Amino acid sequence: MPVRTVTATRYVTPLREGGSLPGIVEADDDGLYVVKFRGAGHGPRALVAEYVSGEIARQLGLPVPELVEVLLDPALGRAEPDYEIRSLVLGSEGSNVGLDYLPGSLTYDPASDAPPSRELAADVVWFDSLVTNIDRGPQNPNLLVWHDGLYLIDQGATLYVHANWYQPEQAARQPFDMIAQHVLLPAAGSIEAAAGRMAPLLDRAVFERILGEAPDSWFEQDALGREPADVRTAYADFLEQRLAAQADWVPVAEAARSAVEQVG
Repeated sequence: MPVRTVTATRYVTPLREGGSLPGIVEADDDGLYVVKFRGAGHGPRALVAEYVSGEIARQLGLPVPELVEVLLDPALGRAEPDYEIRSLVLGSEGSNVGLDYLPGSLTYDPASDAPPSRELAADVVWFDSLVTNIDRGPQNPNLLVWHDGLYLIDQGATLYVHANWYQPEQAARQPFDMIAQHVLLPAAGSIEAAAGRMAPLLDRAVFERILGEAPDSWFEQDALGREPADVRTAYADFLEQRLAAQADWVPVAEAARSAVEQVG
């Protein structure tokens, strides 16, 4: 089933804390969405990462705001006085990705917010190791607290193998050393136990379903110039191989967790 599609009706405000300058947009369903624009620096690849990793997290039962396709008319940006924002909106005509806006949510602060359960923290660490999320550190956790619950946002930096698709089979087996900087690592229980909970929920059919839900236009600027169907296959291959290679990266995450636990 394709991703739900809405049409942007009003550009509300930019979110300047995001490196790609996402913005809050109102849509024709009267909803507000945090939109990641195809005209931002990483282009449509970041939309693929945001959607695919976000929907994998949802498949795993992790809390993620609804993800939608946002159709954008560049006319919405013509009255914007800020040149950078105007250029971004004007360069993002067509299909973009939006996350349901969570009003009143606050960025998770490990120094002041109660940590999630040890199981949930471990599950998030395992998930971020699977999708190679380089952007969940203490300075930029990309976690929101909303109605006393934790929500995962901003998965656009995941699946960075797609930057050039260099040796994807080898990349799928590589340990993810950056997991040692994960904001939830000090709160996490066993990553090996998390693997036992999470891995059975995923397989190639799940990856193919999620990839098939995303619009073709997000796959058109492939680094190797391939057709969307071939790019989808490349993502499915990588994710399937990454899942199968847990023995190469779960111990690294577990060792990082144990090291943090001993220091604590």
